[in-house]
Amino acid sequence: MRVCRWLLLAGVVVLAGCAGGATRTAPAPPATWKANAAQQAFLDTLAENTFRWFWDVTDARTGLTPDRWPTRSFVSIAATGFALTAYPIGAERGWVTRGEARDRTLATLRFLWSARQDTARAGVIGYRGFYYHFLNPEDGSRFRDVELSTIDTALLLGGVLFCQSYFDRGDAAEAEVRALADSIYLRVDWRWAMARPQRISHGWNPETGFIEWDWLGYNESMLVPILALGSPRHDVGDGVWPMWVSPCRWETWQDIEHVPFPPLFGHQYSHVWVDFAGIQDSLMRAHDSDWFENSRRATLAQRLYAIDNPGKFRGYGERLWGLTACDGPHDTTMTINGVKRTFRTYAARGAPFRDDSDDGTIAPTAAGGSVPFAPEIAVPVLMAMREDWGANAYNRYGFVDSFNPTLNVAMRTQHGIVVPGVGWFDGDQLGIDQGPILAMIENQRSGLVWRTMRKNPYVVRGLRRAGFTGGWLDKAPR
Repeated sequence: MRVCRWLLLAGVVVLAGCAGGATRTAPAPPATWKANAAQQAFLDTLAENTFRWFWDVTDARTGLTPDRWPTRSFVSIAATGFALTAYPIGAERGWVTRGEARDRTLATLRFLWSARQDTARAGVIGYRGFYYHFLNPEDGSRFRDVELSTIDTALLLGGVLFCQSYFDRGDAAEAEVRALADSIYLRVDWRWAMARPQRISHGWNPETGFIEWDWLGYNESMLVPILALGSPRHDVGDGVWPMWVSPCRWETWQDIEHVPFPPLFGHQYSHVWVDFAGIQDSLMRAHDSDWFENSRRATLAQRLYAIDNPGKFRGYGERLWGLTACDGPHDTTMTINGVKRTFRTYAARGAPFRDDSDDGTIAPTAAGGSVPFAPEIAVPVLMAMREDWGANAYNRYGFVDSFNPTLNVAMRTQHGIVVPGVGWFDGDQLGIDQGPILAMIENQRSGLVWRTMRKNPYVVRGLRRAGFTGGWLDKAPR
């Protein structure tokens, strides 16, 4: 069970940081990378298959999206944010009509707005505008004793605000989408979540109060301070961004210098909704870089790590790379081909700065979420995964969450199956991993999510208050 998934990453947060050192030159992306016909067809198929996952498995009545499928699971409020992001993409691509996408969005926002918020320990969806990490699928109430999650709420709000800016027509239904999105966002009391000065807590429990950890340093939480700074109703003060960025440190691996976060999802989640290319905060200005370039470098480093393959995992190389938080086969240690291996279930796998977490488990979302940063390597590796591992790794809803060719001996696993002589393959897709694949492919191809979010006044305000300048942001309305 992944009830404490974000808290398990707290140790990684300490590693992320930002100070000192001159920026070295990383390989530049092709000036005008363009998918060839085979790549274009592959991206068409992968994107639509992934969209269908959200459209088919989300509850059409409540708009709530399960954490995983086909295994029966609780609802993930973050996956619901990725689902909201998927609907306009589906409308633009013609997989559903604009009206269908609008109606699904409306059902979701109506439920999110009207569901009970309270300090009660059960029977509520959240409190102070924040939402519980996981919800019961039947009624959207808190699942067991999970936390009120600031990061998962932020990921939900990314989808909410994207829909607010996308559905911009004058009819009553699209006007209602905008009004509900506005109400949901403005209700979030970011100031209340500042349990300690200038810091936003990971979350809160009605039983014990605020969680002891705060969001600091580069990780998946970049969207949290940006959305908090963008809110005109619950002012958190300008010191939140300098505090958030203060632990960051530049690290170098094989002459690629960047602010690291070993699992790639930390370089992708906030970038789904915010185009960081060409805009800079004080940290990136000092290093003549930007956070988009930082994510590109992290992607390049992971590929080089796989080519080096210090752990001698089966299959690693140009045709197989990508470590992030994902499912795994089992919590066990065993000997395979004379080598003692330790495997894990759900975990935040990363490299190259923390390669002790690598157990040979590859997650397609690691490359899929990096398509805009490094398309020249991310698209080919995704195509290679499908070609090399076939139906074991890819089904009607796109890639399975993860697979591990090193674990190729028969054994009982928590998720998925072992195909003897081939490897372990997950049986589920996870919403928080499907989401970046779909959204980032679209951002690479058309820039839809980024282009739309440049118009959102709350995102623009948050970026400016964080000290970002340059590029598209200087041209955005004030």
